[in-house]
Amino acid sequence: MITLADVEAARDRIRHAVRLTPCTLSESLSNQLGCEVYLKLENLQRTGSFKERGALNRLLTLGPEDRQRGVITASAGNHAQGLSYHGGRLGIPVTVVMPETSPLIKINANRSFGATVVLHGTRYDEAALEAWRRRDVEGLTYIHPFDDDLIIAGQGTIGLELLDQVPGLQAVLLAVGGGGLTAGTAVVMRARAPNVQVIGVETRAFGVLERSLHAHERITVDPAITIADGIAVRTLGERTFPMLQQLVHRVLTVDDEEIARAILALLEQDKTVAEGAGAAPLAGLFRIAPDLRSQKVALVVSGGNIDVNLLARIIERGLLKAGRMVKLTLALLDRPGALARLAETLADQRANILEISHNRLSADSRLGEARVELTLETRGEDHIRELMVELGAKGYQLQRVH
Repeated sequence: MITLADVEAARDRIRHAVRLTPCTLSESLSNQLGCEVYLKLENLQRTGSFKERGALNRLLTLGPEDRQRGVITASAGNHAQGLSYHGGRLGIPVTVVMPETSPLIKINANRSFGATVVLHGTRYDEAALEAWRRRDVEGLTYIHPFDDDLIIAGQGTIGLELLDQVPGLQAVLLAVGGGGLTAGTAVVMRARAPNVQVIGVETRAFGVLERSLHAHERITVDPAITIADGIAVRTLGERTFPMLQQLVHRVLTVDDEEIARAILALLEQDKTVAEGAGAAPLAGLFRIAPDLRSQKVALVVSGGNIDVNLLARIIERGLLKAGRMVKLTLALLDRPGALARLAETLADQRANILEISHNRLSADSRLGEARVELTLETRGEDHIRELMVELGAKGYQLQRVH
């Protein structure tokens, strides 16, 4: 197990090249949840993720021959970007093996930093096997994304910064994938602030820490799909699991709907772009906020490398759920002026038309009718109900699309 001294040495080693990210009080979330919520914004690192802390710490310990030959890793993206960026800065060749399903933003980022990117398999474990094979054939140094003492110590430097930035901190929530971030931070808290609760948050699609703790041993879960690809890890590390067993106070699992809600809340309320893993701690806090009432709570927003198409879908779903956007279908007489009268009614109700589809050939429509599909911007559920009542009163037969 690493010690506080290992984390302090990592901080001294990397501080010249890794940003001291802000840890800001979120007044909106604090008012909403009843506790002081601080956001540790690791999404503002150069590579958009905390992962470069551990990556740089590991690279700086390589000997001259290993630096010359180069390093290789398997990663869904953020660890790879940390290695690629700092490897390029230090003149160390980096090869990254990524699953073919990795977000394009992460693939392109690695290439832009000068790394050799190999796409292999559809899951992390398949990419890892290919990376191990290439390590043996090409004589490269393999750098694990989380199961490495120097990686864990580098990630733990976040804990040192949190204690400096939030005096009186009482709880910290962190996303758990392989466990390096949570383990490293927990070591700091146990040594420097043992009263701080360390709470791990993982995606329910995997839930590997919760299941492993219940089984009292590391287990491997089945492959799954989640929007939190940064913590989509099927098994914990040999090094990280014993640390998590000893040092983590509580583990929460959250589903993709909860994570999506947290992504939208961070974007709208704090103007912060978070990927799924980065928003998972807030999703967990939404669940247990009453337990932490009036306490000082830090959320580690571990990364912001989210695909813009996914972000767009999350925003649309969030607006639909909040009643700020609604989709309706209705039958309309296929006569001149019918569509104009519908638009006039919507305007009178102050509903803004975002999208409209008018289909005269729909199989769902009777002869002489057209099927209209509407996407409207609204002010909330009360506004939607008023709008539907008014449309019904004018004879429109309509249905809300969920």
